[in-house]
Amino acid sequence: MLAAMQRDLGLTAEQARDRVDRDLRASALERELAPRLGDAFAGAWLDPGADRLTVAVTDPATAARASAAGAAPRLVGRSQRELDETKRRLDSAAATVPRTVPGWYVDVRANTVTVLTHPAGREAARRFVESAGVDPATVRLTESDLEPRPLYDVRGGDEYGIDGRSLCSIGFSVNGGFVTAGHCGRVGSQTVGANGVAQGTFQSSVFPGSDYAYVAVNSQWTPRGVVNRYNGTTVPVAGSQEAAVGAAVCRSGRTTGWRCGTILGKNESVTYPEGTITGMTRTNACAEPGDSGGSWLTGQQGQGVTSGGSGDCTRGGTIWFYPLTTILSRLGLTLVTDGGGEPGQPCEGLSAWDGATAYGPGDVVAYNGQRWEATHWSTGAVPDDPRSWAVWRSVGAC
Repeated sequence: MLAAMQRDLGLTAEQARDRVDRDLRASALERELAPRLGDAFAGAWLDPGADRLTVAVTDPATAARASAAGAAPRLVGRSQRELDETKRRLDSAAATVPRTVPGWYVDVRANTVTVLTHPAGREAARRFVESAGVDPATVRLTESDLEPRPLYDVRGGDEYGIDGRSLCSIGFSVNGGFVTAGHCGRVGSQTVGANGVAQGTFQSSVFPGSDYAYVAVNSQWTPRGVVNRYNGTTVPVAGSQEAAVGAAVCRSGRTTGWRCGTILGKNESVTYPEGTITGMTRTNACAEPGDSGGSWLTGQQGQGVTSGGSGDCTRGGTIWFYPLTTILSRLGLTLVTDGGGEPGQPCEGLSAWDGATAYGPGDVVAYNGQRWEATHWSTGAVPDDPRSWAVWRSVGAC
């Protein structure tokens, strides 16, 4: 977190640590003051560069109480409760909101409710406010070019549709998209996610001969370095180190979920009706139609994408996958990872991280296949809590 704050907020390491300290103290003070000030409380915020939390209040007596607690009071005309009630009325009319209104929110700094509107939609926004039973004079119409849309994660093993005709499974997230089986789609084929939202386009596809493809996703989708286990959890992908023959391997796919078996052979040639595929890895982990393109893992190391086989998850059989290292090398793609160390390598001599333990600067623990060092420690974040909190940095895989 500290490294990301330095990168994205333009801070030094010391400034980032000070910012975390300040934000935690201010947040704790707001939680303390809001119930104490009651109906006079009108919101709180931190101004850039300020050391004190600004607390808006509706009467001078309450302002003195806020100041005594360490906040910077500001007298305003509307309480938080009044502002929230105005927003609640707008929320209740959300089914009739025009497309020219991207949203609305309580603006505690301005002590009003701001309704965003596209430049050509001010009159429609005003009518929407009135239809919600709100006096337009009590809100602020602000022009905005925002066009909000939901964002979705790309995860290994998840379902996707191709050109409205067939279904396959995502293999692994890579820079800009994901890899999957080549027989799932041709170059130019369009994909949608399991939620029915437009997802991406096949940029590369090789089948037969090989069986791999790359789908570039649109801005609504974010590639994540995880694989769906279909039990409410995911497996973080740490790399693409190839496992040996005889190693255990598990796969994920939209039809049969999470299944495991053993690697039985490598660099095998397999003849399908469409032609021969070379360089395949053979396993005895079952799969069925729709699982094609899905992820194969040994530990946290990606192995390949489901190609095909014989049998099913009722009668067993033989299933082949196309190696991930080959796909990445041929397409020049970078695997998206999510931490973790090499499979089967514990952090020798280190205790696992325990959320109930008090840690101080310099302490090193094991968590998720990584060694972590506490770099900073604050004792004032949570009143009367001796455990406090630590900021951690990774110091290498186990």
